[in-house]
Amino acid sequence: MTAEDLPLQFARTKRFSLGVPRGFTVSPDGERVLFVRTASGRSTTSLLWLYETGGERTLADPLALGDSSDAGEVPEAERIRRERARETSAGIVSYATDAAVRLVAFALAGALWTVRTDEGVPRRIPTAGPVVTPRPSPDGTHIAYVSGGTLRVVRADGTGDRALAGPEDPEVTYGLSDHVSAESLDRARSFWWSPDGDALLVVRVDNSPVQQWYIGDPAHPGRPPRAIRYPAAGTANARLSLHVVGLDGGRVDVDLPKEAVSHPGGEWTDPAFEYLAQADWGAAGPLAVVQTRDQRSAYVLSIDPATGATTTLHHLTDAAWLEFVPGTPASTAATGLVLTTQEGTRGLRMTGTGVRTPQGMYVHELLGAAGGRLYFMAAEEPTEAHVWSYDPENGFARLTDEPGVHHAAVGGGTVVLDSSTLDGQTVTVLRDGVPAGRIEVLAERPVTRPRPRFLTLGARALRAALYLPTSYEPGASEPESERESQLDPEMDSDRAADRRGRLPVIVHSYSGPGMQTVVKATRWHHAVNQWFADQGFAVLSVDGRGTPGRDRAWETAIHGDQLMPVVEDQADAVRAAAELFPELDTGRVAIRGWSFGGYLAAGAVLHRPDVFHAAVAGAAPTDLRLYDTHWKERYLGHPDVQPDHYDRCSLVAHAHKLTRPLKLVHGMADDNVFPAHMLRFSAALLAAGRPHSVLPLAGATHLVAQEGVIDTLLRMDLDFIKKSLDLRTA
Repeated sequence: MTAEDLPLQFARTKRFSLGVPRGFTVSPDGERVLFVRTASGRSTTSLLWLYETGGERTLADPLALGDSSDAGEVPEAERIRRERARETSAGIVSYATDAAVRLVAFALAGALWTVRTDEGVPRRIPTAGPVVTPRPSPDGTHIAYVSGGTLRVVRADGTGDRALAGPEDPEVTYGLSDHVSAESLDRARSFWWSPDGDALLVVRVDNSPVQQWYIGDPAHPGRPPRAIRYPAAGTANARLSLHVVGLDGGRVDVDLPKEAVSHPGGEWTDPAFEYLAQADWGAAGPLAVVQTRDQRSAYVLSIDPATGATTTLHHLTDAAWLEFVPGTPASTAATGLVLTTQEGTRGLRMTGTGVRTPQGMYVHELLGAAGGRLYFMAAEEPTEAHVWSYDPENGFARLTDEPGVHHAAVGGGTVVLDSSTLDGQTVTVLRDGVPAGRIEVLAERPVTRPRPRFLTLGARALRAALYLPTSYEPGASEPESERESQLDPEMDSDRAADRRGRLPVIVHSYSGPGMQTVVKATRWHHAVNQWFADQGFAVLSVDGRGTPGRDRAWETAIHGDQLMPVVEDQADAVRAAAELFPELDTGRVAIRGWSFGGYLAAGAVLHRPDVFHAAVAGAAPTDLRLYDTHWKERYLGHPDVQPDHYDRCSLVAHAHKLTRPLKLVHGMADDNVFPAHMLRFSAALLAAGRPHSVLPLAGATHLVAQEGVIDTLLRMDLDFIKKSLDLRTA
């Protein structure tokens, strides 16, 4: 190979994630900005950086501190945390600060390090054991951390290390997230300091009720399997409780409610509060949001730290399920408590003023508060997301204009604006609304330049992106020499003439909850889709029903049926795109995807073989009873009460319907979508006499990023699709 192609670059840059600054923290005075970033678009080691007085400098370099970034040195709890966060780099991947953003704490290979932003000399702090999730007290005098499931605290000078709350059983932890909280609720934190730094609100997790599953390594039969507590749909969850622990050794148990009152009805209701959706400890005292098992009801609670008594501030309900805006609840003097509202579109409600975000504005995240203003990320058009501010005097104001996806971190009069457009990514530091500097983005640009055409298709106004070969002009016939090798020599001359100049289609969509691919922003899938297009295809990506960014009716259209509405949206999009672009050959359509996208791909060839003629399904959850409680019961209910929902949406029961070429790919170390999904589906296909291909990836988890694997997979997908669609090469 004389030059690096897109698949190899994609692998070596970890999906173009290396060199991207992230994890911004702005000091309350707006003078300092902390972030992590690798040193280049090829380095896999993240460093801690400080932006101050118009420039950036390194605060801590793991290699200079003696860290070899050997994954084997990372504590098991930290390895799990990184897997849940889909972390692609090593080194300093997370950190925490005191309230003034002067003292920074981070863990490296289980060791605790601190560095001060005004000195910049990292210091290793001795601890009782390997460290996970260290967090300084607001005044910077202490650092709390978790080791071996015990919440501990040590003074910032390295003295006085002691346990605050230790497990009473091997299956109990303090200060760590359970699987559901980390994977499905995106609640990474499980302890919060009091503003005075004299106590912490901490989550206790008892995993003993959760069934134990095992993942073995078939490539190394001498190694014992890894045991995992995994709460599959319909089975027991971990038991969670909240406790206030003081530095003086005191402990208060929080009196959480046992079940909801005025619970909304439905086919299946479970009023027991099994989920802790969010918690915090601000100036007004500790808060918690607890959610019922069926996710239709939640209480926002204030907690008395002296007694553990709780008071219900708000009771939230929804007929389908409650979904919370990340960053809520929050509270400011100007707005009062800020909560999620789900009437029409997902938005914000300021309880102190009664103001809500406008209808039609979909709020993705509450970013924070500074200078009496709230900052949030919201969309009025699904393919974009912008940064907005709100204060009672000036109302709502949009801070960004260029089409793209914009995010921000705030502090004092400073806004760090992280903007991703089709032209690239920039990070701009604004002071009092005026650009004051930039933080470098060191990520590589793809060698294949993406050229998505954004479309609105069909009666449901499906947002889609179409990628055509770079040299291809819609409406123009391809030269005979470029096309004749792809035509079936046995095809009659009339059909051959009709096909000449038309492009076979690859659908590459995710189209599941929690993620959009059709966005006017720099994303890895734009480059990958363009690479496939440049091999002689039209590639179509579609955000169907169930994806975020539109309204509640759109999101909840999959309630009770998470498959067929999504498949139908993809089929409708193919037809509608072909009406706009007659160059698309709807007689040769393949579909590929990963995770939910893999589930969609396999489901498409099972249920709509008239539209989809081949599929590559990666890490597909084929038996939905095997996926976790919170994520799957949200959409389908309890499998013992509503088994028809699972039978209809799972793929295993429909294996006998396969009539098209199908390739299944799965990481054998995947602890999110277990390999059992692929193995059970394959067994059902074999039992039904349905030929298919299986590609197991030894040692790979749900996020496949290894060089030699992810790049080879792209090429193998291409070869499989060409063969399956009978695109013969000379």
